Amino acid sequence: MKQSNLFLICFLFISTLLSCSETESGPKVIAHRGYWKTEGSAQNSIRSLELANEINAFGSEFDVHLTSDDVLIVFHDKKIDSLHLQKTPYAELKDIALKNGEKIPTLEQYLDRAKSLKNSKLIFELKSHDDPARELEAAKRSVEMINEKGLTKQTEYIAFSLEAAKELHRLSPETPVYYLNGDLSPKELKELGFTGLDYSYNVMSKNPNWFKEAKDLGLKINVWTVNKPERMKEMIEAGADFITTDEPELLQQVIREYHK
Repeated sequence: MKQSNLFLICFLFISTLLSCSETESGPKVIAHRGYWKTEGSAQNSIRSLELANEINAFGSEFDVHLTSDDVLIVFHDKKIDSLHLQKTPYAELKDIALKNGEKIPTLEQYLDRAKSLKNSKLIFELKSHDDPARELEAAKRSVEMINEKGLTKQTEYIAFSLEAAKELHRLSPETPVYYLNGDLSPKELKELGFTGLDYSYNVMSKNPNWFKEAKDLGLKINVWTVNKPERMKEMIEAGADFITTDEPELLQQVIREYHK
């Protein structure tokens, strides 16, 4: 091989390594309710999942409820058009359209699409349920479906309900589980066996010592929902492992510029 060709190969290899290092440095980007703030998308739509995958977001967050007749559906709010999702049969919800024209997806439909999308983790938020028994049933059915679809390693669970988070950890102990509510210290989360904390920007800005405490305990830190560049930079500097945002491409740009 000519020396000039060898030099070119070495140069390209080193350049690739440096590029990968820059891409992987800093916190990982999680698209909040998928990548929905763009044309043709909507919160918690299958298209928002596809778009998060297309921009190589680390994760795409989505919200799951259990209907009155035991169908898991992907939607954020508890009510839509005066219908309480957890107290309504799926037949009354299935034809309701999202803002991009899609129908409210069932979890099964959502996961079937996710199986062919490998760039982004599934950040599965199990919504709190008014009935504690139904909440545990929702956790059970969710874990069963994730396992049946072969998506266990692609999934991470989050929940505001402490009981739901504990049940998800019990049912799938090897899967990362993060707590959202913001009322427990890193030490308390460690004792419960959770992977880390997933707290709001307001909670973490009021408890800056939790960054170091969590790191010292080996816990991961996610901060939500961070949409302003100055707050993004603040959380990068504080040492967040993940940042959840409605502006995933903006956050990717801020991270790149921060690590130049």
